[in-house]
Amino acid sequence: MGCARDAILEALENLTADELKKFKLKLLSVPLRDGYGRIPRGSLLPMDAVDLTDKLVSFYLEGYGAELTAAVLRNMGMQEMAERLQEVTLKGPGAAPAGIKAPTQTAAKPALHFVDQHRAALITRVTDVDGVLDALYGKVLSEEQYQAVRAEITNPTKMRKLFSFAPAWNQTCKDLLLQALRETQPYLVADLESR
Repeated sequence: MGCARDAILEALENLTADELKKFKLKLLSVPLRDGYGRIPRGSLLPMDAVDLTDKLVSFYLEGYGAELTAAVLRNMGMQEMAERLQEVTLKGPGAAPAGIKAPTQTAAKPALHFVDQHRAALITRVTDVDGVLDALYGKVLSEEQYQAVRAEITNPTKMRKLFSFAPAWNQTCKDLLLQALRETQPYLVADLESR
């Protein structure tokens, strides 16, 4: 499990039943970054802390999921819990235990992969999703995942569904998606790379 995922789970497990319910209601109305959709209310409300953590990470990825969780906690007046969540996620894996000052790191943060960096644009602008899926079938996507994405009606919802599998992908999977995009959408990729 990732550090941010663990921190989200710990924060949610520390909420009372009423606080967790309030958290889910606030999550339905908090402003989101461009390109991100809302978790459907019907599936959100019955979730426990573990299921909600999984849903936050699969919908928003670990980094933005932790940021969103902290924002909702702040909105609920739980500043201390939100600060702790942000501290843990900013420190990353191998963080020093509470009360022990970690040595400062000067290493640069690795750059986001192209598909993570341009997620919102890819969701709205990819027009040949089926071509991308065919290129990924068997290499990145299982039969079940392939069919789940194909079942969506519009290209943006297909791309959003495809990105819902991304948290489990490694660098090679993202490279294969980029290669498929270059083959099926060369002008879109060139436009995004030039920015």
